[in-house]
Order: sequence, then C-alpha cells, then structure tokens
Amino acid sequence: MSIDRPLATVVIVTWNGRALLEQTLPAVLAQTYRPFEVLVVDNGSTDGTVPWLRRHFPTVRLLRLPVNRGFAGGANHGLAAARGSLVATLNNDCWPEPTWLAALVETLLATPGAAMCASKMLFAHQPDRLNSTGLDLDVLGLAWDRDGGRRDGEEATAPPFGPCAGAALYRREAVRQVGGFDSRFFCYLEDVDLAWRLRRAGWTCAYAPQARVYHLHAATLGDDSPWKRYLLGRNKLWLLAQNYPRGPLLRRLPLILLYDLLALASYALWPAPGRPWPARWAALAGRLAGWWGLPAVWRGREPLPADREALRALAPAAAPWVVARRFAHLQHLPRERRWPWRPAPSR
Repeated sequence: MSIDRPLATVVIVTWNGRALLEQTLPAVLAQTYRPFEVLVVDNGSTDGTVPWLRRHFPTVRLLRLPVNRGFAGGANHGLAAARGSLVATLNNDCWPEPTWLAALVETLLATPGAAMCASKMLFAHQPDRLNSTGLDLDVLGLAWDRDGGRRDGEEATAPPFGPCAGAALYRREAVRQVGGFDSRFFCYLEDVDLAWRLRRAGWTCAYAPQARVYHLHAATLGDDSPWKRYLLGRNKLWLLAQNYPRGPLLRRLPLILLYDLLALASYALWPAPGRPWPARWAALAGRLAGWWGLPAVWRGREPLPADREALRALAPAAAPWVVARRFAHLQHLPRERRWPWRPAPSR
C-alpha cells in the first residue's frame, strides 16, 4: 500500500443513536482504505452513547457537544477537528461496505476539479433498490435524491449536482473556503446548500458507484416527522435566498412560488393514510419561519464566482406530476425500520 495516500477522516454525527452505532461503527472500522480515522460527534445524547463509546470503541475519537447542534453544526465541529485532508460524512444509520471509503477516495482524486463525491446509497430493507446516487437540484430550487426507488444497476452514470451528506466525501480545504455547512439549517438541505456554494466557487462533484452504503432511511426522526417537515419548509427558502443569483431568481420567482404552493397543498390536504396532522401544519409553519428569517439570510449572501457554471448544473423544471414521482417510492418504505438487517453481498 502506498505511503503517500492522504489521511481520510470519517465524521459520524449522532444524537441518541447508540443502537444505530452498534451496527455502523464495526462496518466503518472494517474499511480497507488506509490511513483513516473515525471521529464521532455526539450532539448531547442522553441514551448513554458517550460512556458506551468510551467503553466499547476506545480507538474512535469522540467529540462531545453539550447540546444538539443538528447535523450541520455537528458536522462543522467534526470538519474543524478532522486531521485528514479528505473528510467523509456518514449518517449513524448507514452501514458501508468495506471498500466504501477506498472507492470514494479513488474516485475523488481521479476527478480533476471535484471537491465532493457521492456514494451509492441503497435502502437497508430493500438492498436491491437505490436510495440515492447523489443529489440533484432543478431551476425551481427543488432538490431530490437522484435515482431514488430504481433498481441497483439502473442508475445514472453522470455526476450529480452534489452528494448526499449521509455518505459523502469532501476536500476539507475546499469546504473550509466556502464556510462549511450552514449551521442555521440545523439539518435537511444543508448538503444541497454546501454543494451549491462549492459549485459557485468553481468545484464539481464526482460519483463513485462502487462506494456502496446501506441506509436505514429517516431512522432518527421518521419521514413524516413534524420537525423534519418544518425544517424542509424553512430551509428551502433559505437555500434559494442564499445561493440563487438575483436576476435569475426574480425571473423564476412566480413559478417557484407556484410549485411550492402546490407542494404544500398536496402534502397538507392529499389523503395519505397514517400522515399525522401535526406534520401537515409543520410544513406550513416551516415556510412561515423561512419567510420571517429571509431578510437576514438575504443580507448575509456571500458573493462567490462562477455563478453561471453553477446555474448550468441545475436540472430543468419538470411538470408537477413528474416532481411528485421523484418521492413516490418513499411512501412504500417499511414502517418498522430497525437494525440489524442483512445487506446484499457486494458485487
């Protein structure tokens, strides 16, 4: 093994996820890539995560935060403490195959101009189905997991707009230069925001299909959590205000608002068995909070070069029914999403 391979740091942000880490950490420590370190950022867990980690995984670096700073804040602390020039972010509900990190590093280093690399994420309980091959973003500010619901092997081969930070690799210095994750987002769409800022700074994204991860989708909060729906509604507005160039944003604003109104009405009013009413109201509350905080986000916009290149990476607008199909597969996820599972053998 070459001694000049860069040190990589795997950052795992966790909050009351001890049961998840029992499966995730052994898989991370079994990575074939060397040299690498594992850094767990604990967001003020109360389930005994910290003493359990110290007792069972003494070789894992532990960064303990007194309160929950969300994925964005926790990941920023991890990036600041990381010793590696390459930093992988991994959700605590993800189980990587042994060659995951090696595939990410090899692909990123082999792609000139790339500062981020996406993994192939598969559903843990449906390991033949894709959860994400990265994140795509269209001109209306709608972001989605690329290839979600497709069969493994049917994914797109072109690089996505950005990686899902649930299993991604970044050049630490590039992320530092654009300010890291925006901690105001707390969680959800913070990875899209970071990818957009990296794009605006002139960087691109790579995709490593051999970097395979099994994901227990929405294990921490659940897909219809009111908190998740609140954050998604709020953060989408902030994502656009922070990154969209003024001229194109104003020209597309009527269509952006129309699509968002359709999305809100569809989620809040469309019959959906088991969808809690608090989540429906939270989707509206999040948008109201987004508008309330919009002036501060707009004033804090940082001018970055290469806006035209970033705009070219956005997907064209799609019809509303096409947008709805991007998320249809999530309605059929099993309600019982717990460890352990039996992942499919690697190819």
